[in-house]
Amino acid sequence: MKLLHIYAGNLFGGIETLLLTLAKQQSLCAQLQSQFALCFEGRLSRELRNLDAQVHLLGKVKISHPWTVWKARLKLRKILEQQQFDVVICHACWSQAIFGSVAKANRVPLVFWCHDVPNGQHPLERLAKLTIPDLVIANSRHTQAAVSKLYPQANSDILLYPVVFPDIGNDLCLFAVLSELN
Repeated sequence: MKLLHIYAGNLFGGIETLLLTLAKQQSLCAQLQSQFALCFEGRLSRELRNLDAQVHLLGKVKISHPWTVWKARLKLRKILEQQQFDVVICHACWSQAIFGSVAKANRVPLVFWCHDVPNGQHPLERLAKLTIPDLVIANSRHTQAAVSKLYPQANSDILLYPVVFPDIGNDLCLFAVLSELN
């Protein structure tokens, strides 16, 4: 299964650590081949490239500059047309709001990975609500309980952040959650 993870990439915290962990531990779930689409060059893009991960730069996006959104969406559309991704995963409301509709328009299953507890009222959350994902992944039960404030009808599942142990084996795998899409 070929995945495209979409994220801004201009900060460094929990989501970035998760994306790096997925790239570092690629061999633990050979069924998944992850690539990454980021808007900003920075620590995340550099560290992903150092891991030999495929990184697509979409361009610097500012919602207050609509032409930057349009150009980045066009780049993503071209990437989706050139490569056959099985799933697009938008990490956080910002990515979902900007890029979720592009995945849907290209008929690629869309997953929204919810990393924060939404209230449904923040302007980014209201924009993210406009594109309903095929699946929502929540990082905890607490987060999953609030997902209905964004997507009351969407299917959701919980996937706790992976913690790497030397002998983890193949038991911890995003493939099990995503395979429910097919």
